[in-house]
Amino acid sequence: MIPSAAVKLSRRATSMRESATLRVSRLASELKARGESIVDFGAGEPDFPSPAVAVEATCSALAGGFTKYTPGSGTPELRAEVAEHYRQRYGSPWTAAQSVITVGGKAALFQVALAVFEEGQEVVIPSPCWVSLPEQVRFAGARPVEVPTSVDDGFRIHAGPILDAVTERTRAILINAPCNPTGGVVAPEDLREIVRFAAERGLLVISDETYARFIYDGAPRASAAALAAEFPETVVLVGSFSKTYSMTGWRIGYLLGPQPVVRAVEVIQTHATSNPTSFAMVGALKALRCAEGEVVKMIAEYQARREMLIPRLNALPGFRCRPPDGAFYAFPHVAACYRPGRQGSVEFTEFLLEKAGVIVVPGAAFGADDHIRISFACSRAELAEGLERMAAALA
Repeated sequence: MIPSAAVKLSRRATSMRESATLRVSRLASELKARGESIVDFGAGEPDFPSPAVAVEATCSALAGGFTKYTPGSGTPELRAEVAEHYRQRYGSPWTAAQSVITVGGKAALFQVALAVFEEGQEVVIPSPCWVSLPEQVRFAGARPVEVPTSVDDGFRIHAGPILDAVTERTRAILINAPCNPTGGVVAPEDLREIVRFAAERGLLVISDETYARFIYDGAPRASAAALAAEFPETVVLVGSFSKTYSMTGWRIGYLLGPQPVVRAVEVIQTHATSNPTSFAMVGALKALRCAEGEVVKMIAEYQARREMLIPRLNALPGFRCRPPDGAFYAFPHVAACYRPGRQGSVEFTEFLLEKAGVIVVPGAAFGADDHIRISFACSRAELAEGLERMAAALA
């Protein structure tokens, strides 16, 4: 072997941490492969099958040879259908030319970060927040400014604290509502105030609406799409087929917004992935047009799981959990469970894995070390099994 110098990685690569949620998924897969009995509450992945109409359309596209490159921004048909979907539902003015199909919603967020953030800028983000949001902001050279939300009102996003965090260095306000991991939502009046404020100052509001359909108990429904006609140069919306249509592995997301932003994302995508997968876009188009009934059934089942889960979590010693207003995660406060050897959310999740065989995600990954995230994107039988194991470990 010829001696050589150690490999040197870039500063941006060494400063970025692995996604905590994907690390948990990897751990779960490794343990299951070894034959261990594991209940996985870590995955943010629906356990329902992808819509049959989407699968059939994709198989037909494959059989018909639709396996070549497409335009970098996605197929014209899917771009037009996504824009029309938001026009019908929210009255947004976006056209096909103001949409771009991406390799999942995560890629849309990453590419818009690269398109609009620079060194010395700040991006305001409600916290706790999804693990990738601040990492993407840092990768693009900007600084995330995390604004705490409160467990006392279900981690709702309020305009006042968000706007108070804006400075002359602020480039954008990045909102994920309903929120992963908290299920927190934003009221329409708060969202309007945030967007109006941003428009007056030439800022962007980037709205990650991956969980927009997952709303419970009459919680307020708010979409930035409803404000796009009034504030066309301010609103950028990111969405995904992964959660709404249980199509996580298909990797189809999208972005809608001002033409300059869309065009910049298109250009970046041509160098990053060329285009989203051709036949997956055929299935996504069919899901958007024909799978609404399955979406409604899924959300009803999530509601039932939530109603089963929250009282039983609150019956566990040391757990305190409000019902989430949206998404499909519980985010219980568990600091009362901490002891020597299980101090903090990371050690506590390790304790639950070792003693109960249950995988959860530490709240520290989201900026909330007194909490853990529990996904209820699994069957009621799995929820019951996991809760029984946790109760026994904590007894």
